[in-house]
Amino acid sequence: MDKYFEGLKGVAITVCDKEGNILDMNARSADVNSEGKKIIGNNLFGCHPERAAAILKDLLDHEKLNAYTIEKKGMKKLIYQVPWYDGEEFGGLIELSLPIPFDMPHYVRQPKEQ
Repeated sequence: MDKYFEGLKGVAITVCDKEGNILDMNARSADVNSEGKKIIGNNLFGCHPERAAAILKDLLDHEKLNAYTIEKKGMKKLIYQVPWYDGEEFGGLIELSLPIPFDMPHYVRQPKEQ
């Protein structure tokens, strides 16, 4: 699976366990979050300001999803933080950071009538 994550050149992927320890990250995540250095084993709480750390703690404590957009260096991104599970057991969070267009179409899809 790693080759697929590394092949997503613009997408940063970071995986943490339920205590906030970084388990894995692709090269883009390392570039964005730690100047190209993979910081696997570090804890997320040590590299986030207090407000962001409180949000992450809430996500981990309650196995919640968090999604929002940001603008950074002239680029708009979707940040999608989602729980992952090892079978039935909560494992932690996966964060996807995806560049998106400023003017992105939105479609409402309805199921086909039978």
